[in-house]
Formats: sequence, structure tokens, C-alpha cells
Amino acid sequence: MNKGEAQDPHKMGSPSEWVMQYTPLIPKMGEIALKSAPSVLDLACGKGRHTRYLLDLGFLVTAVDRNVAGLADLTDHPGLEIIEADLETPTAAWPMDRRLFAGIIVTNYLRRPLIPHIIEAIAPGGILIYETFGQGNERFGRPRNPDHLLCPGELEQAVAGKMTVIAYAHGTTNAPRPAVIQHICARRNADQSN
Repeated sequence: MNKGEAQDPHKMGSPSEWVMQYTPLIPKMGEIALKSAPSVLDLACGKGRHTRYLLDLGFLVTAVDRNVAGLADLTDHPGLEIIEADLETPTAAWPMDRRLFAGIIVTNYLRRPLIPHIIEAIAPGGILIYETFGQGNERFGRPRNPDHLLCPGELEQAVAGKMTVIAYAHGTTNAPRPAVIQHICARRNADQSN
């Protein structure tokens, strides 16, 4: 890398600004009714940039990905549960069974059949922070496949009637590289139960 050249924060492991902005809304111990200590699910966690961020903030974290090798240095962390699961196969089952989380974070990942499971796994009063590529991104590079690009308003529609939208955006960003991104932060309605 040349001196002065910007580093890609995703490669460096920096958490997303959207995630950092809304993580403080995730309920802590005693703020919502859960049978166990509240934890956060980092779905499709990759190398764990958000898992590490959440652990540093003191959250209990469940990290799920089909390849968890990037978390090898964290395997003994007392606040972390690592689950290796391939969510891409047509017969893949939701790996969280009926567990509830105080928060769920999903970034740079879209598998539409999982969205209802994600919403159902958020405890009443819990927070969803979701950020991934949207339609229009194909002009900037990958992903280009429509199966991996959200339609405008798609996440808002997915949570309608189940969650209250706190913040939503769908548009072009230039950092860390030009892309079309859709973001949502939503709270599971307290009167919803599984």
C-alpha cells in the first residue's frame, strides 16, 4: 500500500459506522425480559469485526458463519459462542432454533429466506441492525447478482408490523468504497412474542 492510500476498514476489521451508531440501543441486563443474560447475534460474522467490537463493549456474543477460522484467536473468550453453520444450502436450517437475542447484527450479507427467522429471534424490545448492498450497486462492482441486492424499502417492508423502525437509509456511499447500501435499525415491538 502506498503512503497516504486509504485502507479498507472492512479488511482492517473496523466496525461499520452504522453498527457503531446504533449498538448503544441494544438492551443490557435487566432492560428486557429474557430467560438468560442478553446476548447479541452477529450473523454471517466473517472475520469478526463486529463480534470483536461487541465483546469489547461487554456484550455476550454468538457469532455465526460458515467459516469461523477468522475467530480462531477468540475461541477461549468467555463471552463468546461460535457456531459454524452454512446458511447457503437450500436445506440449511436456522441454527438458532428458538433462541432470542437482545440484538442481531447483519452486515454485507443477504439470504432472504433467513429474514423472517432473524426477526423472530429478536426478543421483544430487542434491536436489529442490518446493513447490506442494495439495488444499484451493480454499477460499482460486486455484488451484482439481484439475489444479493436489496430492493429499496425491502428491509422496512420485512419488519413492518413486527418492529418499529428507528432509522432507515438506502443510497450511495463512497466509503470505504463506492457502493449502494441499505441500512436499517429497528426495535422489536414489546407486545410481540414468539
